[in-house]
Amino acid sequence: MRAARVTAKTGVSPHAVRTMATPGVMARAGLWAALAFVLNLTWEIAQVRLYTIWAEADRLSVAWALFHCSVGDVAIALAMFALAGMVLRRADWPASRRWAGGAIVVIGAMGFTAWSEWYNVYRAGNWSYTASMPLIFGIGLSPLLQWLILPPVLVVAYRTLGPMLFGRHNPRSPIPARDCTRGRT
Repeated sequence: MRAARVTAKTGVSPHAVRTMATPGVMARAGLWAALAFVLNLTWEIAQVRLYTIWAEADRLSVAWALFHCSVGDVAIALAMFALAGMVLRRADWPASRRWAGGAIVVIGAMGFTAWSEWYNVYRAGNWSYTASMPLIFGIGLSPLLQWLILPPVLVVAYRTLGPMLFGRHNPRSPIPARDCTRGRT
């Protein structure tokens, strides 16, 4: 009965729900999150001088901001990983549908980042740019480039490390999730 309610509310099949909740999928999301943290922390460290916090705050506050922003970036990356998996109906999309999944991640993350930067700089005043931050329509170029460049790097790193951690990709395996559309595997 519960599976029927999930299918009715979300349009996702009960098989897909069970498969998405398996430990294999969680391990894959964990790998995605770990890679996203390392890459985004590196990016945040490189771009911090483009924000006023670098000159206005003490070292501990800057370190906390770098960590906090990197964790936020991981949340964005995981949300986009899940979105791509749902749209493509493949939990293993970085291995099986890298171009389509990567495009979904880039477009979604850049859209959210553009809104977030606008909101946090101009509406909420949570942070501000230095004069050296290049702007596109008032939005910092560096955070936009972050989500244009890092997702493809994430996919390549995932495709490199995934087989070592999870074994060779098998398109017929139920874990990762099978493609449910028209018999494609």
